[in-house]
Amino acid sequence: MESHGETSLFVCALWMVGISLVLFFVPALNGLIGGAVGGYKAGSARRGLAAAILPAIIAGLGIWVLLAVLALPVLGFFAGVAVGIWALLSSIGLLIGAAIGGAMS
Repeated sequence: MESHGETSLFVCALWMVGISLVLFFVPALNGLIGGAVGGYKAGSARRGLAAAILPAIIAGLGIWVLLAVLALPVLGFFAGVAVGIWALLSSIGLLIGAAIGGAMS
């Protein structure tokens, strides 16, 4: 249940990704600002971090499903895991911002 102004994790993840994409020209701060806004909208540091991890999980599963449909499920699994890990590691600023934004709310 949503309480205290918390929005769904999916909406928070969309805020994070959207702000990060809009601020693409500021590479060091785009993830930090996007994470802070999404974490603040999430309502807590734990929910903010969960919302920051959600896009990486969706990207990994999406790659796996795409390659499984193309009859390459094993390659899809490894590619999906690799993309998921890459997305998490490249989003360090997003994760830090999500923790800060969630703690501020």
